[in-house]
Amino acid sequence: MLPLLRRPVSIPVPPRVRPGWLVLAVALASAPEAGAITGVCPDGSMFVVRNAADIPCSGAKRVEPSQVPPLHPEYLPRPYLWQVYQEKQNENNPYNLLDRADRVRAGRSGAPEAPSGTASAPAPGPRAAGPPQVASAPPSKPPAPPHASQLDLGLTDGELRDLFYLVELSQQKVPATFVEDAGGHEAMRVSFAHSPAFEQRVRHAAAVDGTVVLWSVQPKEKQHFQPNFTFVQGQTAFHPQPGSAHELDVLVGHIGGELGPQDLVLGYAVLPASIDAKRPIDLYWDDRRIAVTFQ
Repeated sequence: MLPLLRRPVSIPVPPRVRPGWLVLAVALASAPEAGAITGVCPDGSMFVVRNAADIPCSGAKRVEPSQVPPLHPEYLPRPYLWQVYQEKQNENNPYNLLDRADRVRAGRSGAPEAPSGTASAPAPGPRAAGPPQVASAPPSKPPAPPHASQLDLGLTDGELRDLFYLVELSQQKVPATFVEDAGGHEAMRVSFAHSPAFEQRVRHAAAVDGTVVLWSVQPKEKQHFQPNFTFVQGQTAFHPQPGSAHELDVLVGHIGGELGPQDLVLGYAVLPASIDAKRPIDLYWDDRRIAVTFQ
């Protein structure tokens, strides 16, 4: 005997309830409320609660939902702090363009171009004689900064040689080295180290408050080098300007341009007082990154 076929049981839906309203109700129930509190606990976990009393840890840091860092920043193709720093420094960031646009509208961006046939005011400062160059290529080896802008540290040739050795020996206890590879072998090595004695020498020559670190460049073959260093710790991202005696300068060699195996460079960088050398520091050279604790 064939089983009795029955119609499927259907639950009547009130006429006032429509499928679209059901979807909207589910979405509203699952979405966080406007007054929700988001933040990060010291162990790296994140929370979304309604009241401050519901925060599941002590010492939590509250952040805006749009500023919550990624759960695993080490998995990103580029470091998270480096991305934040680059976005903030990018002059084409629409957020930064607003301020520039206001300055242009207010006429504070500089003097307007002089119309043709009128003489413009000469630029301040000395200028080399000779015809102006148009679209000239930058020199492969920029001239070294004037000696007057460098600190008079009174270092002898023997002391400079010892500083080179100090940077290399420091890598055994505090490794802080970038290695540039080319063709599967080491092409250039950029190392960093801290010397309390050298820091005191700099402090006696100039009024600096932060930590002074040494850096050396040892090329194994012809390589292009620029000291594009960035020190990041917490909310501080410091990008020292090359050629500034109070930020970053050279003691031996030259910065910028192409270096060969015979060109060794020794320099220093003065970190701001807000960066603690006893705590981990994210050190960047272009898009490369290492983590180091100098002291």
